[in-house]
Amino acid sequence: MLLNRLQRHLETIYEVRSGYRVADFVINDPGLARDLDASETARELPEKLLIRKQDEEAVSIALYLDPDLLQRLEANDPTQSLHGQNLHDFWLALEGISHFLYFTWNAGYERRVSLLEMELQGEVDKYILAAFLFRRQRQGAVPAKLHQHLFRNVAYDTRLNAAELQRYRSANYFAARFCYYLEQLYLRSRSPACLINILRRFYRLTQHHKISAIEHLGKSAAMPAGCRSLDLPH
Repeated sequence: MLLNRLQRHLETIYEVRSGYRVADFVINDPGLARDLDASETARELPEKLLIRKQDEEAVSIALYLDPDLLQRLEANDPTQSLHGQNLHDFWLALEGISHFLYFTWNAGYERRVSLLEMELQGEVDKYILAAFLFRRQRQGAVPAKLHQHLFRNVAYDTRLNAAELQRYRSANYFAARFCYYLEQLYLRSRSPACLINILRRFYRLTQHHKISAIEHLGKSAAMPAGCRSLDLPH
């Protein structure tokens, strides 16, 4: 199934395994999604990860994806051909898959994650997997305006409250800086092995260390010709 393939792509990039397949947790009934969404700021969305705490040691989880979205993606598979007509749908579905993988993988280590942390990693995942798919499908060429299209051509939902809007803006800002760094130094001119090394280290950082690493980008000496990773905490 396409959703599981996209999850496997992310797991391969980051060298992680959650132990769960996202397709087993997908629901496509909007009424059921409304019933399961107990948050105070619930909104009708084509994609949302639903998490409900059962007790101190257990949570229930479901990923809602709009049925029309799923149908369009199955008919126009982005892993075979990613283009302008399916890019937005690809990003919508991938965001949910990213959240699912990040949450379940961290839960396996009994590590809590914040909503900002999940949104930040989700934005990075959307850019990176799109870039990797474009490179594979276009003989190594990444569209010049991919970064701009994801991070600058943004319209935020007017239903967001102040805290939600700040979270989404922060995730966009930090992910945009990190992905611009990757694009300039690795996606266009450097070794893919170095890029994978950085991505895998970044994935394992806490929110605080992710943001700290991004804030320090560009403050060190110029990158040498050889393979060198970010100055990230161990």
